[in-house]
Amino acid sequence: MSASTVSITANPASTRRRPVVVGEKKSNVELLPTEPQANGGSEKDRAASVLERSSRDLAQAKKTVAVSTISPRRSRKVPAKPEKPRWLTVVSIFTKNFLLLLVLGGLVQMVWRLALKTRDPSIEGSSAGFSELEGRIAEVEGLVKTTSKMIQVQVEVVDKKIDREIGRLRGQMNKKIDDETAVLKGELQKIEARSEGMEKSLSELGAADWLSKEEFRRIYEELKNGKSGQSDEYDVRLNDLRAYARDIVEKEIEKHAADGLGRVDYALASGGAVVVRHSEPYLAGKGSNWLSINSRNRVHNDASKMLKPSFGEPGQCFPLKGSSGFVQIKLRTAIVPEAVTLEHVAKRVAYDRSSAPKNCRVSGWLQGQDSDSPIDAEKMFLLAEFTYDLEKSNAQTFNVLDSLGTGIIDNVWLDFTSNHGSPSHTCIYRLRVHGREPDSVSVVAKQS
Repeated sequence: MSASTVSITANPASTRRRPVVVGEKKSNVELLPTEPQANGGSEKDRAASVLERSSRDLAQAKKTVAVSTISPRRSRKVPAKPEKPRWLTVVSIFTKNFLLLLVLGGLVQMVWRLALKTRDPSIEGSSAGFSELEGRIAEVEGLVKTTSKMIQVQVEVVDKKIDREIGRLRGQMNKKIDDETAVLKGELQKIEARSEGMEKSLSELGAADWLSKEEFRRIYEELKNGKSGQSDEYDVRLNDLRAYARDIVEKEIEKHAADGLGRVDYALASGGAVVVRHSEPYLAGKGSNWLSINSRNRVHNDASKMLKPSFGEPGQCFPLKGSSGFVQIKLRTAIVPEAVTLEHVAKRVAYDRSSAPKNCRVSGWLQGQDSDSPIDAEKMFLLAEFTYDLEKSNAQTFNVLDSLGTGIIDNVWLDFTSNHGSPSHTCIYRLRVHGREPDSVSVVAKQS
């Protein structure tokens, strides 16, 4: 849209003609002199003639403005040009609309000046001309308002387009950042898993009974000296090594045959230990809980599974509802505790190990023969507090705290506050309590 200018000047002394330029068209607005002419026409006729000419010029200017406003929307068959930047487009739209407002301002100024001339009391019939000019002014004001609304709509459209582009770019950046974050998290988890595996391997190596450098050198020297000497002496030394290796293998086999640990379990059901109470059991799909619970002490009939060997078979456990709970066990006899062992199904045969307990706490106290008496919290003391690790052996042993001294217990209380992910239940495969039996004098003294 080209620049548009409207200028009309009226002088009482003389009448001058100024061009009206809108777009590329020109129109001349000629104002008749206000002085009486020789033909003897009345002042009223001259005023009517002026108003008529002004009306025609306003209509022509309005039509030209409408054509100039619509013209940018016409499609032109021109070769495709490279797309301008969005900020250049916004600046161009604002410039064109500003020039259009200038044109309309000029029209308003022209009409206002005509109105001032019409109000002059020396001119007859000024009231009728004034009312007509007011109508013209109202039309021009309406046109200005319409143009302002069009400009506002165009600005809003441009703003929406910019917002959409910004939102699209922001979404792409957020998605890219999320993808990169997920990849980094995966790599960090892999690194953590490798670190844990290395720590586990190092701990296993550290726990293994390796020959020291001096012992290996001594055995090597003995073998070397025996080989260089008589053959009978060499054979005897080899037989000693074979006997030593056989002894180690037999001890390991005997250890695993003796309940897997080779330590006395005072919480074994077949030895006389019993479950006194426990938290709410989880028996989904196995009928009503009330039919399987002992009415005397509210202990489930399957609770003794926690005190029996599971032989590594999945499902041979006692499930408790939720991720936290407790179990109270009366031991076979009063003992001086040394360690506790918590067992779960082995990783190689497990279907799902998320039900294994995680953060555990074991307490103990001496209650005596009256099992129905309430628990005295002052007599209870902490035996062990530990975390069951799924990456280690399925049967994990935890030593009793050194600060315990020579305390005697005949009841233990297992509390678990979390498991490894299962929201519905926690499985206890087996709980063992190791220690030694004190003399009868100590037990009687403690009970009294």
